Amino acid sequence: PERCVSESQKGFAGVNNCGLQLVIQTSSIPEKTKPFEFRINKEQSSFHNRLLQHDLEKNYSGRLDNTNFGSSSSISFPVLQRTAEEKILNSDRLSLERQKLTVCPIIDGEDHLRLLNFQHNFITRIQNISNLHHLVFLDLYDNQIEEISGVSTLRSLRVLLLGKNRIKKISNLENLKNLDVLDLHGNQIAKIENISHLSELRVLNLARNLLTVVENLNGLDSLTELNLRHNQVSAIKDVDTLPCLQRLFLSFNNISSFEDILCLADSSSLSDITLDGNPIAQETWYKHTVLHHMMQLRQLDMKRITEEERRMASIAARKEEERKRESHRQTLLKEKKRLTIGNIARQWEIQQNQIALEASLNKDKENEPCQINGSAAFVFPEESRSLDTILSSAVQGLSVLESHLVEVEGDTLGLYGAGALECLDRNWSVQTAGIIATVSFMFIEFDEIVQVLAKVKTKFPNCMHLKFKETNLVALQQFNALAEMHRMEQLTVDPQGNPVVNLTLWKSYVLFRLNHFNLQKINGEKVTESDIVKAERLFGILAYVASSELPHYRMLSLFGESRKSKKEKPFARHTLRT
Repeated sequence: PERCVSESQKGFAGVNNCGLQLVIQTSSIPEKTKPFEFRINKEQSSFHNRLLQHDLEKNYSGRLDNTNFGSSSSISFPVLQRTAEEKILNSDRLSLERQKLTVCPIIDGEDHLRLLNFQHNFITRIQNISNLHHLVFLDLYDNQIEEISGVSTLRSLRVLLLGKNRIKKISNLENLKNLDVLDLHGNQIAKIENISHLSELRVLNLARNLLTVVENLNGLDSLTELNLRHNQVSAIKDVDTLPCLQRLFLSFNNISSFEDILCLADSSSLSDITLDGNPIAQETWYKHTVLHHMMQLRQLDMKRITEEERRMASIAARKEEERKRESHRQTLLKEKKRLTIGNIARQWEIQQNQIALEASLNKDKENEPCQINGSAAFVFPEESRSLDTILSSAVQGLSVLESHLVEVEGDTLGLYGAGALECLDRNWSVQTAGIIATVSFMFIEFDEIVQVLAKVKTKFPNCMHLKFKETNLVALQQFNALAEMHRMEQLTVDPQGNPVVNLTLWKSYVLFRLNHFNLQKINGEKVTESDIVKAERLFGILAYVASSELPHYRMLSLFGESRKSKKEKPFARHTLRT
């Protein structure tokens, strides 16, 4: 199927099947050295005779072109001669198809030949045709040729058919500048090369080779058809530099994305392309994407493109572009979020280091006089002040980037950095505020968070889950502030930046102190009835002390409204019984 006759070959097509036959005209002279004479008979439809080999050392030693095979002895070639009558009948063409030839015979007295057909033989090397200066059409299809050679003198050659051979490299075509058709399909070629000078070439067939990349096509200014079917092509280059290319056949290769063939979109002349049999052709967006980027196409995969298909492709391509833009936007937002959170984390770390340093300095008696040889002297903390300056400068430098982040993702409101708390002062839509079920605080001092809990309760009435990470929760009593929330079913305190979780009884204290919320989970673990009983036993004594020493209104502020119902029952006695 790869050896179809192209438009430029139709003028020669009839020659390949002209029905000519070689007939051996034997002589009565028995001498072995007398060459046999061949006559072309047009009335018969097939070859019935064979070319006979002769000893050329005596009669044709000058026609071997100095070519040696094996040892020092010369190889013999069959000799073909035609009568004057036969030359008149088929003066410019000769077909030696299916003659079991292993070498090209010496064609005597045929310098005027324009067409020569060696199809379906066993020829291993192109030889003995260098004298055919008028040759236009040379067909060596289905032989055993391993190298392109012996054609450098054929400057008039326009069609060279070398399909189904064993050629590994494109070479020795420098002088064939008038070549119109080059057929190299069914060989072992792994690279396109040495053809940029063929400016007159219109048809190039490289199907069924070993190509992986299409490149080096510059200079083929007349190329209209390029056949690359059944290779291993995964990327296309330089095709957009071919001003006349109309038909490109890429079926059954390894093309998996449109980016691999993006240069095709820049070709203004391409009208017919095939990509079936490639991984890309299995994609749902394949046809729409190709048609959208290559509006000039008339046929795709051997099927004519309708105007309706173009319209649908345009719509689908626009949607795909929008999807890609949105995906790109989300990627940028994620990267910006990552950088911002990283900056906030660095600011938080510097701030914590500065606080720790100040606390350490306060413990030292830096300004106390120091006795040196009986005289008083003062030690000034210059080194410490220098460190303070360094830390402050570092914070200011980081502030050039975003210093806080407010993010709504699903039903979670994420607040990163102290500046994010300001978002609680702005107006929130009823819809957005209504879906917030979780509020997450990160890189914010817990004592600052406490001041806005009332706003959280008001702004987000459906909030049931609070999360704290890097908030400096250090003491159990800090949890008391959470009692003013409207409702809470879950509490998450990340160990990172919250030393309080290192206390063994912190969960029990939370359950006891926030018992009126009926917490369901703490740090992702379900709260059990035994957890609640344990918490009451451990911290119930606090209620007894509080009820004994504090007025009633202070009791309510400390232990919450849920314990108001227990006013009639002395809480201390109830606790002691349990």
